[in-house]
Amino acid sequence: MSGIPADKCKVPRAFWHAVERLGVPASGVLRQARLPATLHLSEKAFVTTAQYFALWRALEELSAEPTLGIKLVQAADTAIHPPSTLAAFHARDYRDGIARIARFKRLCTPEQLNVAESAGECTINSEWLYATEPAPAIATDVAFAMVVELGRRGTGQHLTPWRVELTRPDPESHVHRDYFGCPVRYGARRDLLVLRSSDLDRPFPGHNPELLDILTPALAAALGELLAKSSVAEQVKIVLKRNLASGRPELSDIARELGTSERTLQRRITEEGTSFRELLVEARQELGRQLLSDPTADIDEVACLLGYQDASSFYRAFREWEGTTPNRWRELNFSGLKRAASDSLMH
Repeated sequence: MSGIPADKCKVPRAFWHAVERLGVPASGVLRQARLPATLHLSEKAFVTTAQYFALWRALEELSAEPTLGIKLVQAADTAIHPPSTLAAFHARDYRDGIARIARFKRLCTPEQLNVAESAGECTINSEWLYATEPAPAIATDVAFAMVVELGRRGTGQHLTPWRVELTRPDPESHVHRDYFGCPVRYGARRDLLVLRSSDLDRPFPGHNPELLDILTPALAAALGELLAKSSVAEQVKIVLKRNLASGRPELSDIARELGTSERTLQRRITEEGTSFRELLVEARQELGRQLLSDPTADIDEVACLLGYQDASSFYRAFREWEGTTPNRWRELNFSGLKRAASDSLMH
């Protein structure tokens, strides 16, 4: 594999729910974009970059609302976001949350989030690998608003960027300034969101009840499990599952979350006859099976959530665990589940 994501964009349920909540019928958007009329009914709907842009342009044409993109993000029901997005809300802090989103996009989507820090500023811009034209303004608003909402919802504070730069002409309104709460420069050379580096250090209160509502069922269940398990090995695996999406967690990260020292945790793991590496493999196996049991989860997304650098690495590891590919494992297990469900209905 080349490591470059394919030209396919997943259109999540959260997108269609938000569109409908704003009073724009999905059927009208699809008709305007000249896309299949049943696209919004599919749990695994993928479109190309050109088709995705057509969706955004259709929304712009059907609504005269200049901040529709921002309102879409605000109206999105976080409870039905895909796990890849939800994982960011359980990051250690704002910086980690942004890194998780950027990492997911780098591995799984043709939209790349470029993040750079220098001189107390963090600059973020969105780049579409397969685009043959500039991204619609609404798509830029969505990308920037998602990063801002992540910070606001994650920290529980009304964070404001340092500044926003937009290539579009000045709409002669204060809608963007009102939302972002910072200077907005129009007619810029490129679209840019600029955050304060100091804001990136703000922690996310991961055990806050409001945040639990937006975690994936798998991660939320793990939090409950953590309180019930007495074994150190089990506690380590549960915390690992929550942190895999940010990459490969280190022993020091897990020790910090469990409120102990790295040395003490290492000793207790050894006393239970295992190792941190073995627990990492087990955590990936268990969470991998759980994620694959959801038929709507894309394999690339699962690989990202398990902390792999690419889908190829995940495929190799999965073959070692199960002796088959993730797709074949899913087929075998789903057919078994369907038969069991059918049998229970007959008796």
